[in-house]
Amino acid sequence: MSLIIAVDGPAASGKGTIAARLARTYGLPHLDTGLLYRAVGVRLLEAGRSLDDEAAATEAARSLDVAALSDDPRLTTGEAGEAASRVAGHPGVRAALLDLQQAFAAQAGGAVLDGRDIGTVIAPHAPAKLFVTATPQVRATRRWKQLTARGFDIGFEEMLADIQRRDARDAGRGAAPMVQAEDAVLLDTTDMDIEAAFDAARRIVEAARAKRGL
Repeated sequence: MSLIIAVDGPAASGKGTIAARLARTYGLPHLDTGLLYRAVGVRLLEAGRSLDDEAAATEAARSLDVAALSDDPRLTTGEAGEAASRVAGHPGVRAALLDLQQAFAAQAGGAVLDGRDIGTVIAPHAPAKLFVTATPQVRATRRWKQLTARGFDIGFEEMLADIQRRDARDAGRGAAPMVQAEDAVLLDTTDMDIEAAFDAARRIVEAARAKRGL
């Protein structure tokens, strides 16, 4: 069995950083699936199309090149994150990206994927599943510091409202809502720095490996 590590959770929970470090630790390829949805949203915005236009969003999803996503600075903005949360609710977009994500997870040896529905939809049979979360206030603080350090002008209250709005949308959408898989281990990073959070995540993965004999 391949070592597939599914890392799910809400925005700014630390799941992306944890997933990237797990990938380096175990020598596995890593896919931040949120970038896929961010890329779709950004394409619509730049084309002047509505984020509610499912046909246009689905077409954008079908033409994505995964290799070109990681170095695109447009995908790291708050606007891209909001756009991603909106287009992710379109069943057509999720269907268009499903095969791409599952093919990534099926690589020989395994892979690390982080997102909202990895453990429930993309890789439900992954031997290691984590659901990483933190309070909305802590997550908003993390994202606010990250964005203001990059020069973005955004107030904390606005950031908190954005986080809460995205949480509600991601958890309430009809297509693959954000939910903790029954067999995922909950990792609350509210009171953890990144080193403590990563150590806890690594121990969760090690326990899963031992259980599966990987």
